[in-house]
Amino acid sequence: MSRTTADSCPGVLQLHEAADGPLARVRIPGGRLAPGQLRTLAEAAHRLGDGNIELTSRGNVQLRRVRDAGALADLLGNAGLLPSRTHERIRNIIASPLSGRIGPHLDIRPLVTALDARLLDSPRLAGLPGRVLFTVDDGRGDVSGLRPDIGIHGLGDDRFALLLAGRDSGVRVSAGEAVETLAAAAHGFLELGTGQWRLQEIDDGIERLTALLGRAPGTERLEFAETADPPIGWLPQDDGLVALGAGVRLGSLSARIAEFLAAIERPILLTPWRSLVITDLGDGPAEQVVRVLAPMGLLFDADSPWLRITACTGRPGCAKSHTDIRADAAAAVEAGRTTAARTLEADTVPAAAAVVTSGRQHWSGCDRHCGRPAGSITEVTATPGGYRVVSPSN
Repeated sequence: MSRTTADSCPGVLQLHEAADGPLARVRIPGGRLAPGQLRTLAEAAHRLGDGNIELTSRGNVQLRRVRDAGALADLLGNAGLLPSRTHERIRNIIASPLSGRIGPHLDIRPLVTALDARLLDSPRLAGLPGRVLFTVDDGRGDVSGLRPDIGIHGLGDDRFALLLAGRDSGVRVSAGEAVETLAAAAHGFLELGTGQWRLQEIDDGIERLTALLGRAPGTERLEFAETADPPIGWLPQDDGLVALGAGVRLGSLSARIAEFLAAIERPILLTPWRSLVITDLGDGPAEQVVRVLAPMGLLFDADSPWLRITACTGRPGCAKSHTDIRADAAAAVEAGRTTAARTLEADTVPAAAAVVTSGRQHWSGCDRHCGRPAGSITEVTATPGGYRVVSPSN
């Protein structure tokens, strides 16, 4: 298929005019934030936005109601969060968050850094649509199921499977070839594309791009399932230190909590599950972090019902939404209506207070289902007459 409109995915320099004001999206390759960068995002949210940092399903962040776009660009640029004014929207790189700290898998952090640098180094790649997604999975299978346009998946022997359009292409590359292969695939996307935003939209895209790369695919094909559970709680690192996985309610992190996180002075990892990981802590400091930040709203309990629920922006941020979807979803969690023994399905539930659900679920303000995670999930959708509830079995 060919698109009739150009990709308008927002960035820092190209804002989206949401119903509640201009919205900026800041790319965070691999989800890695230094303490000073998180402090800058908190300052931007407080001084130039609505006071919150929204975490996205690609490990990026959004700032709403931006009051001064020029001041925002200068602030983020000085913090190293806007290294290129031409390439900023294409730096969509999701990587295994725990790589190099937990588990026997290859440390892919240097590959993420090299890939970002390679993208920034190519003037032509600035023309990629802002929706193109790269993934770098160290082999544990946590991000390969997120349907990347172009990605690699570690095989445990210094080799990677090349992923195209969310599937294993059959091509295998060495660690030394990985970054150049990813970059070549991105160039190939531009060569094959006729206005498409995603590789999945190009007819026979996998086969045609594989041929363009001059690679002969093997017969083995890996299957990838989306990881439903983010890393939450006490996570012992291989070096004897501790990481803390923390959920963020409906993906909205207040600037105040972000300031507390930055004050810990440890690297922060944003995950594609709208959560974060605080790394490289000693046992005592980790215990203190939980004591301070859990009462402020961060979720360190893997059984929290908040971790099974996502929601679109809803009103007032989206004019297409029929309701303040986040307020309705939050009320359902707090009332215990999202942990029922089973979902009560209905074509129309007149009142939000009557919605009863179970398991993983996504609440949408309209039929577009923006932000819906992939995989099996209950859909709770606002309509002009109430809510429609559909379980994954349907």
